[in-house]
Amino acid sequence: MTRPLDLSRRALLRASLTIGGGLALQAILPGVAQAAASEGAPITAFVTIAPDGVVTILSKNPEIGQGIRTMLPMLIAEELDVSWKDVRIEQAPLNEAVYGRQHSGGSNSTPENYMRLRRVGAAGRQMLIEAAAQEWSVAPEECETEAGVVHHRKSGRSLTYGALAAKAAARKVPDLASVKLKDPKTFKIIGQRIPGVENARIVTGQPLFGIDVSMPGLLHAVFEKCPVFGGKVKSANIDAIKALPGIHDAFIIQASEANPSKDPEGLVDGVAIVAKSWWTANKAREKLEIVWDEGVGATQSSEGFSALAAKLLGEAPATVLRNDGDADAAMKTATKVLEASYSYPFLSHIVLEPQNCTAHFKDGKIALWAPAQNPGPGRKLVAKTLGLQESDITVHVTRGGGGFGRRLQSDFMAEAAWISRKVEAPVKLLWSRRDDMQHDFYRPAGFHKFKAGLDEKGGLVAFTDHFVTFGKGGKPANSASTMPVTEFPAMLAPNLRYGQSVIESNVPTGPMRAPRSNALGFAFQSFIDELAHAAAKDPVAFRLSLLGEPRSVPSDPAKPEPQKDFNTGRMRNVLARVAELSGWKNRDKLPKGTGMGVAFYFSHLGYFAEVVQATVSTSGAIKLDHVWVVGDIGAQIINPAGAEHQAQGAALDGLGTALGQKVTLEKGRVVEANFDSVLPLRIDQAPPVVVEFITSDFPTTGLGEPALPPVAPALCNAIFAATGKRIRQLPIDTNLLKA
Repeated sequence: MTRPLDLSRRALLRASLTIGGGLALQAILPGVAQAAASEGAPITAFVTIAPDGVVTILSKNPEIGQGIRTMLPMLIAEELDVSWKDVRIEQAPLNEAVYGRQHSGGSNSTPENYMRLRRVGAAGRQMLIEAAAQEWSVAPEECETEAGVVHHRKSGRSLTYGALAAKAAARKVPDLASVKLKDPKTFKIIGQRIPGVENARIVTGQPLFGIDVSMPGLLHAVFEKCPVFGGKVKSANIDAIKALPGIHDAFIIQASEANPSKDPEGLVDGVAIVAKSWWTANKAREKLEIVWDEGVGATQSSEGFSALAAKLLGEAPATVLRNDGDADAAMKTATKVLEASYSYPFLSHIVLEPQNCTAHFKDGKIALWAPAQNPGPGRKLVAKTLGLQESDITVHVTRGGGGFGRRLQSDFMAEAAWISRKVEAPVKLLWSRRDDMQHDFYRPAGFHKFKAGLDEKGGLVAFTDHFVTFGKGGKPANSASTMPVTEFPAMLAPNLRYGQSVIESNVPTGPMRAPRSNALGFAFQSFIDELAHAAAKDPVAFRLSLLGEPRSVPSDPAKPEPQKDFNTGRMRNVLARVAELSGWKNRDKLPKGTGMGVAFYFSHLGYFAEVVQATVSTSGAIKLDHVWVVGDIGAQIINPAGAEHQAQGAALDGLGTALGQKVTLEKGRVVEANFDSVLPLRIDQAPPVVVEFITSDFPTTGLGEPALPPVAPALCNAIFAATGKRIRQLPIDTNLLKA
């Protein structure tokens, strides 16, 4: 959960009349008034009630397919007590001074907004009740609401919200700290399966996404960057490109001018081509002749990284992250010692909608239309790039065709802004698929060397991991950051040591869905499975024995945080349930070549356990038969339809990365350029995914990420069960599985 609400301050609530006598409700939520003073980021929500009773709710965070444009307004609508059929949803404008941080990432939308937006709705309901009570000269306590109507049961009178809106706007501001919230048992919207509010527009192809933006006089741009990260333009045949039919302009962009501070998200060297159509600009790009200074990055390669990692793994870690007990001594007395090395590659986000941004620079100001996950920092980057004040920049947040963390970076916004200012016209910059794959902020690759000791009963007595990651100056890069010292089985193994070494690299990295966890889950949960088999124990039973009795295990005993600390009981519950749901105890009855694997993971405050059933043919081909997912994300599933889709999507996403995705570097260049080499999961590969949630007595948390980490190790463990062959490197090489 987010920090506790500061209810000692009176929350500010402003209500004003709208055209036609409706009610516009804006609330700065409790717990944010104090934050506003120190952080300058109050969170706000708007509700408008029209005279006809239609309620328009603004959704403050960017929608990238995770369903929050539906889910967040559900919270307000529930407590406002309106019928969902009367609700209309609009995207809130970017105004972080009013709304607070507007972002989509880290599965934070639910924990940050669950209670806060409910209070916004409850405040509006209270104002409407008070307006009706005044109209009828009765006590507010005698009034009640239902589906957008205030009732006075004693007299049989009632008034619609639309009729009361103008009077409610004049009411005294309620204290959000004291507004009465509904008993969850009475919820009529929260907890219901509600389809996405834009589903119909999506399936009928109506314009919603950044790539759909159009306007009079719009030009189209492409931007060719050096294939080696950090490379610079020495020269280019600009005049020849300008002379081509349909070309409006072409010019060199140099980072020394556009990004002198070397912001990692800022502009890099390249050549921009602007034309009347994107096709014309992209075809002209094929005729570009650029001489690059590729720099030191041209010496780096995946092969070289692997060789260096092998060398480092043979040495002592450069940094010890955690050291409990005496792992070395415990290994010496262990009945059985197991060692294994695991690795995984760089990954591209491969969002289906490539990066794009439309920018219109005019009269010293600029407007942008962008499918950004982080529009506030994006505006800051554009201001820094163009030397403007943020007040001179308007960002219109469009729906994003996927995000997965890629659109947390705003490089595409800076590029479009610079190009628009240069040509003094509205410009839509659209990346090609090659641009998208070869100029990403990649999920970092990683290497692990595990060692563990078991006692005579198969109990874990010692565990070590040497983790090799990427960075600069000995410091891990973005999202290659230091492995969490709480990574399971930390705190549960008596003798444990985690160490880390860093490979120098100039490959740009960034968060990908379930950052760090998406890779660590594969490595750790696969090795845990190896230990289960070495101990001759059922993999589920072995994990339950590691978890021990239900309890909260604080990462810092001096500062326990129930929501963030690892709760073995919650994990035991989801693990036991997924075993039951999947028919785990009957796995020995599966046909030859078919196996079931299990894994669990705690990330982003969510507890998930998953079982994958897969069949491996004698040719090594993998068929995904079935996936079972059980999760615990707290006391309330806000929108079961959206929650189920998120968990299913996360599982399928994780399977796709395990089966066919990698980014390979040669001479500093990314080799892969399209979906012929980076393979998303195809429809005919996708298995049935059964999802079930266990509600627990904990605050409601987010769901975009925590269902992803367990699925890849569960698949690899299933492959072992089917073939006896252990997968220790991703993506899975099916040649190794041939009979």
